[in-house]
Amino acid sequence: MPQIVFLRAVNIGGHQTFQPSELARDLAALDIVNIGAAGTFVVRNKITEGKLRKEILARLPFTPELMICPADEILSLRNVKEFKNPDASIQRYVTIMAKAPAKAPRLPISAPEEEEWQVRVVALTGRYVLSLRRAGGKSRVYPNEIVEKRLGITATTRNWTTIAKIYDILAQ
Repeated sequence: MPQIVFLRAVNIGGHQTFQPSELARDLAALDIVNIGAAGTFVVRNKITEGKLRKEILARLPFTPELMICPADEILSLRNVKEFKNPDASIQRYVTIMAKAPAKAPRLPISAPEEEEWQVRVVALTGRYVLSLRRAGGKSRVYPNEIVEKRLGITATTRNWTTIAKIYDILAQ
């Protein structure tokens, strides 16, 4: 089963910078595909999570947090009904937590909490949080900060377009 790797807090504002394409090239024997600059990879060859983690960390000049997920878990997210067909002005995000919360929060969670929300968490499935984001307000709210603050678990967030690219790669 392929695995999906999400690196947390890399290539942001000069912090923990690296070239994802070079990492993918170094790990070519794993049939790894890089998706963008945020540190997202599809690993198509069979390897244990522990060995994969070791291989990635050995090639980076820093030690990022890694969320390594079985592809079938990521594929199952497309079936979450609360996440289908939002208004075209609303962006969809998936937040991958280091672990599932001990207790599921009451949903939805909106931030700000008023009617003019910017981020709304609409579903939680295992360690995956699905949220909607719309423009507005004086400050910019991002799903990752809401998830980490409200659930108290380290996480990393990707736009649905990244998840869609993962689906495309897995379908090949």
